[in-house]
Amino acid sequence: MKLKSTQNRIAIAVGAVLLLAGTAFAGDDAKAIYMDKCSVCHGNDGQAKTAKGKKLKVKSVNETIGGEDEAAMIKMVNEGKGDMNSFKKQLTADQIKSVVAYYRGLAK
Repeated sequence: MKLKSTQNRIAIAVGAVLLLAGTAFAGDDAKAIYMDKCSVCHGNDGQAKTAKGKKLKVKSVNETIGGEDEAAMIKMVNEGKGDMNSFKKQLTADQIKSVVAYYRGLAK
């Protein structure tokens, strides 16, 4: 009986470690995607002070999250808006959700 209980504890511990590791990798993935696909306009810090961001009059993350909830932002990334292209063919739904969460986290 003790062996089975110990095995269950080990399995739960391993599962928890894998879950936390997956979450960390998802965060790293979101940052990498943001830096690759979004930062040219939105800036590394989300303030949209890049040359392209200024030219296109992109709002800062602070302005954006004040007027758009997470669902609306996910829709924008999926469908595109104005000069921003749709990313639904390039990114999975989970990646889009992660990138939006990363972007929203840049708000100061």
